[in-house]
Amino acid sequence: MTQPVPYVVALDVGGTSMKGGLVTRRGEVTVLAGRPTGRENGPDAVVEAVRAYVGEIADLGRSRYGAPPAGVGLAVPGIVTATTAVYSANIGWRDVPAEAFTPPGVPARLGHDVRTGGLAESVFGAGRDVADFLFLPIGTGIAGAVVLRGEPYGGAHGWGGEIGHASVWPAGEKCACGQIGCLETYASASAVARRFTARSGRTATAKEVVELAVAGDPVAAEVFGEAIEALAIALASYVLVLDPALIVIGGGLAEAGAALFEPLRERLACRLAFQEPPPVRPAALGPRAGMLGAALLGWQAAGDDDAGADWTLDVLRGGSVS
Repeated sequence: MTQPVPYVVALDVGGTSMKGGLVTRRGEVTVLAGRPTGRENGPDAVVEAVRAYVGEIADLGRSRYGAPPAGVGLAVPGIVTATTAVYSANIGWRDVPAEAFTPPGVPARLGHDVRTGGLAESVFGAGRDVADFLFLPIGTGIAGAVVLRGEPYGGAHGWGGEIGHASVWPAGEKCACGQIGCLETYASASAVARRFTARSGRTATAKEVVELAVAGDPVAAEVFGEAIEALAIALASYVLVLDPALIVIGGGLAEAGAALFEPLRERLACRLAFQEPPPVRPAALGPRAGMLGAALLGWQAAGDDDAGADWTLDVLRGGSVS
């Protein structure tokens, strides 16, 4: 008789969609097709959608591995503890217990979506060889996770790492959060696209703005240059306060590669007169970071804190099913 294979259900819940999969104790990954959260139907509908998706993934695990999941890990937005989704402005839920998302009797653990991605980068990604680093995903917005001694740091009230709302130009543009001159207002992918359109009258994605800047378009170069300068200002303050061993940048804007990283490293070094800047690296796990971090949470919920220690990126690339 074939022995059951230990595995967990891992889910990365975003504001509009969620990605899930199965991760075995050996780190073998099965990624399922994503699902909408259905937030337009209200927070209770989102909780139900998450629970249904977790149940669907668990059913697949039972048929594939011959046992129920050892645990469930969920990366969710907003303010969160290991046992409660306290509040999410994007989704609208308040004080949702972890067990509301899972089948009865299966241990579950919650984590903040970005800090969970930082955890994954810490355990087997770009930050694997250091204890302290900043994980900075740059996409529609700019989030951040401070990793200290290998663990994500949430601060006193769950807002630790929100570098996207650090002010880089106090007399600058108003941010959607209500503050003035936030990093996110200048350097997020949506900001780069918006600011280019406002100045040029041409519509372009952030990726297209970067391509235009590299090709010599003066408006694109100016907008992208201001984004890099804003990043250098914010990161210099972070380096001076916490002296990290590394800065890891992910998200869509990181796909700009050398066009982003080379000038950013130079400008960061110029803003640190007496201190050597830390290395600035691209993230290793891409859009799977949140789900893979959720898998680590699932193993922690199952009482196995050592899971992930010997996982490799080759194994974690895994396959996909519908």
